[in-house]
Amino acid sequence: MKQRATFNSKLGLVMAAVGSAVGLGNIWRFPCEAGEHGGGAFLIVYIFCVIILGFVVMLAEFFLGRASQSNTVGAFKVLAPNTMWKIIGYNGVLAAFLIFGFYSVVSGWTLEYIYQSAAGNLNANSIEEFVINFGSFQSDIFRPILWVLIFTLITHFVVLSGVKKGIERASKIMMPVLFVILIALCIRSLMLPNAIEGLKFFFNPDFSKITSTVVLSALGQAFFSLSVGMGCMITYASYFNKSINIPNTAVSVVTLDTLIAILAGVIIFPAVTSFGISPSQGPQLVFITLPNIFQQMPLGNLWSFIFFVLLAIAALTSIISLHEVVTAYLHEQYKMSRRKAATIVSASGFTLGIICSLSFGVLSRFKIFGSTIFDLLDFITANLMLPLGGMFICIFIGWFVDKQVLKAELTNNGTLKFKLFSVFVFLIKYVAPIIIALVCVNELGLF
Repeated sequence: MKQRATFNSKLGLVMAAVGSAVGLGNIWRFPCEAGEHGGGAFLIVYIFCVIILGFVVMLAEFFLGRASQSNTVGAFKVLAPNTMWKIIGYNGVLAAFLIFGFYSVVSGWTLEYIYQSAAGNLNANSIEEFVINFGSFQSDIFRPILWVLIFTLITHFVVLSGVKKGIERASKIMMPVLFVILIALCIRSLMLPNAIEGLKFFFNPDFSKITSTVVLSALGQAFFSLSVGMGCMITYASYFNKSINIPNTAVSVVTLDTLIAILAGVIIFPAVTSFGISPSQGPQLVFITLPNIFQQMPLGNLWSFIFFVLLAIAALTSIISLHEVVTAYLHEQYKMSRRKAATIVSASGFTLGIICSLSFGVLSRFKIFGSTIFDLLDFITANLMLPLGGMFICIFIGWFVDKQVLKAELTNNGTLKFKLFSVFVFLIKYVAPIIIALVCVNELGLF
């Protein structure tokens, strides 16, 4: 039997896992959420939620992956054979594929803006012109699809190269570059006029602004920011060797992911404060507002180019992990070659990406339940599939996995100490499922 691939080094596996967690949600969704929900108050609640919820669910997924040494579906087949628990795995694989489809569209937008920045074309006389230019690009038939194709081909090449030569090698290059760009942009943002006001808003909490809405929004952001519930961490953990300290690795990943989100805030808040703009603008902030801000800076096209390279790297590291979830499933469950499995995922994902891209143009009037295809897939995955997947993973680990088996895996058969094991079990059994259920209900607008 062929030995299962593993990451070569702890640095490689941490960079790969952090790359999976870090995405556009860290760079733009986190600052938008923080801007909308009180800045520093949101940050405090978010960090608390990451510790209570994010770490716990990530640790659970790491356990599932390494204990089973299998893909997302195979993990439940190994640990709970001949049961219905494998449905959780199928949910994760399907969620990863659907997100891969529409996420590649937004990822492609970053390549367009890299090109436009390099060509010196991100110039407009007003914010309205930026709005028109972005809308015109979104609704175009060919250009967005071309960028989706390029992004898909890059992802395909990395995944096809395997765990060590593809995913690990790419992560060890891209993640340090991402950190360098983050630091450079932070320094530039801090040099802007009135930057200190932006930092005060972000780091000086006004606890009177903490409401149930802020708490639930922070919980949701923590959950989605860490890429849990879609099988990425289960799949990557299946490539961990048996000497890896799983709790320490989870701490490293959660800490670095949170640090990147905070650095993104240090970039965004001084910039928008200096130019008197609201940070809670979603995609408009990234593709309309920030290019307008960069235009008003010296060497604006250069800083715009650097920023969109940052976004592209963050998107790529995430989309590689989404691709790998589905590729590993097809490769192992259907005994396909890795090349065939990866090709099927790339081709079908690109096809879905075309449909999602066209939903901003020629298919914009085609609605399902009142939503475009892009918006529907975004809603279903973010509001239903991911939280439900995460919740049932917690229930499975907390209520059905033998605690001796769980402890043995997390302590490497007793060779490592995990003093908070009892606390972890309590959180995964009682607290995390309830919290995730509340997040799910809140995201559906039912709370």
